[in-house]
Amino acid sequence: MKSTLYKATEAGANEIRRFFNGTFAISNKEGINNLVTEADHAAEKAIFSVIREAYPEHYILSEESGEIVTQSEYKWIIDPIDGTVNFANGIPLCCVSIGLEFKGEIIMGAVYNPMMNEFYFAEKGKGATLNDKPIKVSDKAVVGTSCMATGFPYTYLDQANGPIQVFEKFIRKGIAVRRLGSAAIDLCWVAAGKFDAYYEHKLEAWDSAAGSLIVTEAGGMVTDFANKQFSVYQKQLLATNGKIHAAVLEVINGGEI
Repeated sequence: MKSTLYKATEAGANEIRRFFNGTFAISNKEGINNLVTEADHAAEKAIFSVIREAYPEHYILSEESGEIVTQSEYKWIIDPIDGTVNFANGIPLCCVSIGLEFKGEIIMGAVYNPMMNEFYFAEKGKGATLNDKPIKVSDKAVVGTSCMATGFPYTYLDQANGPIQVFEKFIRKGIAVRRLGSAAIDLCWVAAGKFDAYYEHKLEAWDSAAGSLIVTEAGGMVTDFANKQFSVYQKQLLATNGKIHAAVLEVINGGEI
């Protein structure tokens, strides 16, 4: 299955390369900048082809096609291009993200940004790698000197401690918070120690399936905002190096830095 995951991820990445900075059709989903492009569909088709050839009976959940339901206990959770707005604007922060779930647990994941030649992979219990070299989370233990990432939903959430309110708390203290536009890359950069934390209020399974496993296999921590075990079918996610998890969580839930 690892071989199939690699091949499928590379097949999707080849389509990203083929279309990047080219001319392609673009349409909108819900939200003014929630885009889907011709390249998303081409990447998804290429990924499906690889998986279907090897495992025609497996369940698939993909951002563009939704659920392809079977009786299999294996489920491929696919984002053919995570960071579509970046991709559509020629910004090289975009990637293929594929997680493999077995009996409700993510057991393998790959995230590949071909524009930066970064291929992240993790298998449950076997660690995480970047371009086949082991990676681990940072050792930063103080929120005030941390570098973090977040994202904002296409349809804004009017709620207490919403995305803007939490973001404001951090930046008013001068804490570095970046917004890359790709949840999968954000997660991988936590795993690689580039970011110390990443949080987001509204994600889908294909955004986090691969990256959340890559973080935990790199020694990090991933929970929901209630500090409970994370499920890719939840919307809220906090991923950190573990050392600043409690402090970041407190701010997200209304506390002060």
